[in-house]
Amino acid sequence: MEYQTFYTDLLCIGAGLAGERVAVEAAANGFETILLSLVPPRRSHSCAAEGGMQASLGNCAMGEGDNPDIHFADTVKGSDWGCDQEVARIFADTAPIAVREAAFWGIPWNRVVAGKAVYYKSGQEFEAVEPQDRHGLITARAFGGTAKWRTCYTADGTGHTLLYTLDNKVTQLGVTVHDRVEAISLIHDGANCLGCVARDLKTGRLRVYLAKATLIATGGYGRLYSETTNTVINEGGGHIVALDTGLVPFGNPEAVQFHPTGIVPTNILVTEGCRGDGGTLLDVDEKRFMDKYEPAKAELASRDVVSRWMMYHIAQGKGVPSPYGDHLWLDIRHLGQKHITTKLREVYDLCRHFLGVDPIHQLIPVRPAQHYSMGGVRTDKNGAAYGLQGLFSAGESACWDMHGFNRLGGNSLAETIVGGRYIGQKVAQYLAGAEAHFDTALVRQFVARDQERIKRLVSGADGKQNVYEIRAAMQDEMMERVGIFRNGADLQKAVENLQAIYARAKKIGLRSNGLGASPELNLALKMPGMLRLAICVAYGALVRTESRGCHARDDYQARNDRDWLNRTLAYWPEAAADLPVLKYEPATKVMYLPPGDRGYGKVEIIPMDAPKEVRP
Repeated sequence: MEYQTFYTDLLCIGAGLAGERVAVEAAANGFETILLSLVPPRRSHSCAAEGGMQASLGNCAMGEGDNPDIHFADTVKGSDWGCDQEVARIFADTAPIAVREAAFWGIPWNRVVAGKAVYYKSGQEFEAVEPQDRHGLITARAFGGTAKWRTCYTADGTGHTLLYTLDNKVTQLGVTVHDRVEAISLIHDGANCLGCVARDLKTGRLRVYLAKATLIATGGYGRLYSETTNTVINEGGGHIVALDTGLVPFGNPEAVQFHPTGIVPTNILVTEGCRGDGGTLLDVDEKRFMDKYEPAKAELASRDVVSRWMMYHIAQGKGVPSPYGDHLWLDIRHLGQKHITTKLREVYDLCRHFLGVDPIHQLIPVRPAQHYSMGGVRTDKNGAAYGLQGLFSAGESACWDMHGFNRLGGNSLAETIVGGRYIGQKVAQYLAGAEAHFDTALVRQFVARDQERIKRLVSGADGKQNVYEIRAAMQDEMMERVGIFRNGADLQKAVENLQAIYARAKKIGLRSNGLGASPELNLALKMPGMLRLAICVAYGALVRTESRGCHARDDYQARNDRDWLNRTLAYWPEAAADLPVLKYEPATKVMYLPPGDRGYGKVEIIPMDAPKEVRP
């Protein structure tokens, strides 16, 4: 049984913004850190984030008077009261510190330019005067669901600039990076996480990483769906290894966000910054419609609301026919060439290269696509995972839980460095007092189990099911029945169909020999786990008989604060199971802002029987 073994203080599984930010904090405190990444870190999905990150600086004219209290209230309302309000409070208070710290490290934030400035709101031009005493300070743009302009940005490549800057910081601090490596199981003794078994994606050989603390920061699980803005690596790898322990719960799996503007047919994202800067949504008649559905917020209602109205408008026969299904139009032509080629330059390039469309003069075909996973590895407010000591999670892979049932645009990019900073400090504190004892016999058991999995897949001992056909079946099922609009009959059918697909996934056999860099083996190892995640999403949605944020039930249209002001915890009890065990906990232990009207969207609320503890 040959395998390499690496020892470290902190093992970060995932090297995007959240993983790197935690690694920076640990390394800055003197702890040895290893980052594992499927791809070179600068190719992590964080790089695809475009529009910006929220922080209540209040520097620009349209952000005048902003503060963490307003940001906190927007975040709680955006979550449809599904978030942990303690975490949302920590986040809103820390965001201004994190964004200024990032500037110190080299992020080239767009800045306030004093004097008269031309802006757009709902497609209409207006002027604002930027004060002289704020010239050169970090500026912001509008994003959906916010009372103030607070989304700090670098044109529309904010994730790119953040990731490159943080990666430079990682290099400066001497953090070790192992890329093209994937964790395939967590090593644990039933109480403590000791590291992971990983596979070298270049050679196919197994490795063991043993650590005092392990962080999961692998991003989302968007590739459970056929139409997603997520990159091909977002298959839920971190969620799979955590859920497979049987001890760590999957928090709020049913909370899946669809972004209004995935371009058709590729589903590549065009940033919310397009609408924040004044872009409008048009129908087949090239007429606006969001101002009719949402007079106050229009295109800048929260993402769950805009996505639902878009699909509703298409269902009314107002979609634009195409070979790829009906879509709508995004219009940014009125913003002008200078604005589009500077502040929206990535959108300009994406449209030209992937669509053959020039957005300066032409409309952009868009339709909602799966975009973000609010659910994830359930942690406490310090980022410590439930169920295993020494296991942490941060970023999109975590259910920390500041997003609840809907994430505001700009809050996820902010969470990576705000949460990464805060959780990194907690990890460093944990490491300062941590001791680890590694049982070599236990490690060999985990390695032997994974070697046996690989052997059976290569030999076809369990069957000859095609892994790519199974993935396609799962993605189509999720898209058709567990999407933007949900109902009991479809969800029940989805659970049953996914269980049948899961049974097939247990009988996968390779067509190739599985040697070396084998994408087929790579997917085959994950496929049963991806089906377990998909079943958690569908079953959690079936059992939750209400509508909250992104979880919209046609048969239960009210937000039910009396019965469902809680968080789902999905456990997979054992490998032989075909359904998770669902448990629940209060959405928040401390309530600063009692449930109420979000200020946008169709509102029907079943109130709490009695108010919980409310703190000033």
